[in-house]
Amino acid sequence: MADVARKVAYFAVDISNKPGSGLSVLTALAEAGVNLLAFTGFPSGRKAQLDFIPEDVEAFKIAARAAKIKIRPQKFGFLIQGYDRKGVIADLLKALATQKINIIAMDAVSAGEGRYGAIIWIESKDMRKAASVLGVS
Repeated sequence: MADVARKVAYFAVDISNKPGSGLSVLTALAEAGVNLLAFTGFPSGRKAQLDFIPEDVEAFKIAARAAKIKIRPQKFGFLIQGYDRKGVIADLLKALATQKINIIAMDAVSAGEGRYGAIIWIESKDMRKAASVLGVS
C-alpha cells in the first residue's frame, strides 16, 4: 500500500470534561451504526473537545441530531495512511512547510503491521494548496 491522502470532513463537539462524557457521545454514535475513520479528544478550557472524522458524513449528522449532540459546522482536513517508516511524518511536514502551509494540528499513530495513519488539520485558505502537495485530487 502506497501512502494515500484524502480530504475528509470533520466535526467538533464540546462536552463536559467529566468522566463518562465522551463515552456517552461515542456510545450514541456506535448504537446508531456510525463508523469513524478517526477520533480525537482533548481538554479545551473547562470543557473537552471531541473531533470526529466519520466514514459517512450524512449518517453521522443524522445520528448526532437524533442523540441531541450539538456539532459545530463541518470543516475539512486530511487523513493519510501508508507504510510506516522512519521520518514519514517529518517528510509530510517538510512538504507542507516548503509550500508555506501552516498546520493547525496533527495526530499520527503507528497502526501496527508496518502501517501508520495521520490526521492533519489545515486552515481553510490553504486546503487547495495542501491537497495538491499531498496528492489529493
